Amino acid sequence: QVQLVESGGGLVQAGGSLRLTCVASGSIFSSDVMGWYRQSPGKQRELVAAITSGGSTSYGDSVKGRFTISRDNAKITAYLQMNSLKPEDTAVYYCKIWSKLYEHWGQGTQVTVSS
Repeated sequence: QVQLVESGGGLVQAGGSLRLTCVASGSIFSSDVMGWYRQSPGKQRELVAAITSGGSTSYGDSVKGRFTISRDNAKITAYLQMNSLKPEDTAVYYCKIWSKLYEHWGQGTQVTVSS
């Protein structure tokens, strides 16, 4: 049984910041890749950021320079620091953990950015 628990979403004004947290537990390994995806109404789910256990990161083009992903391998926890938020960042943000053998998703946390 794998569980991903996200927290930190909410309502913020444009230009503000939020920090999302994803805590993973269960039959997973600290070596798995962790990442954040987001989905807004009528749009496909898209990658926001991902990080390997070694600290290598990748970002979606729309968030580069504004968002930072990090992780604590001992706690199997990933963080997403979101700065300079824009109304177009409004979406449900999902945490994902994956390896070559499996992938698991969290339930999502709503982020709403008002203009």
